[in-house]
Amino acid sequence: MRHQSATANELARIAELAGVPGETLMRLAERMERRELGAGEGFDGGDRFGVVLAGMLRADSGPLRPGDSFSGRVTAMTPATVASCERAVYDEIRERA
Repeated sequence: MRHQSATANELARIAELAGVPGETLMRLAERMERRELGAGEGFDGGDRFGVVLAGMLRADSGPLRPGDSFSGRVTAMTPATVASCERAVYDEIRERA
């Protein structure tokens, strides 16, 4: 199966990324891996930078909705789509912005 990344348009809707230049969002989107989760399915992002693209998730900190970012383990409350990348990649791309 071909790797499917996030898109810059999807990332532009993430609260933590508001105001990030489009070129930076495009570079970050290329490095983020998209994953579809079924209701009840868990995703352990470890220390990865993750974002909710669609659906509802639960984290230790509470519910997550589209536009929220996360790290660590999350569980889909509904069918959901997330995208994530290594935290070091995220930090490097944001530093260059």
